[in-house]
Amino acid sequence: MIDGETDEHDPRLLLLSGRDNVLVARETIRPGETVLVGRRKVVLARGVARGHKLARLPIPAGEKILKYGAPIGSATRPIEVGEHVHVHNVKSDYTATHLIDASAGAEP
Repeated sequence: MIDGETDEHDPRLLLLSGRDNVLVARETIRPGETVLVGRRKVVLARGVARGHKLARLPIPAGEKILKYGAPIGSATRPIEVGEHVHVHNVKSDYTATHLIDASAGAEP
């Protein structure tokens, strides 16, 4: 766990490593649905496609995005708990951003 956060979360979300600051959607979650992230109930402003990430914790701009306990990118702006984490707010550490189609995996 990170900073004593609880591992409780919506069963539609998967925590891959206790070090991660994101959860992965096991299924598509539509805008307006409520999910449990830690002990917080969060109403999603934006839908999240299956396999995409939601912030498990507040992520400040510049902080590394951790998935599988490893950094996969850096936040380009602050990301709130429960917010969709994708190319619109993350810069890949491995792929030049101009090679990524921003519409790929857009909200359902």
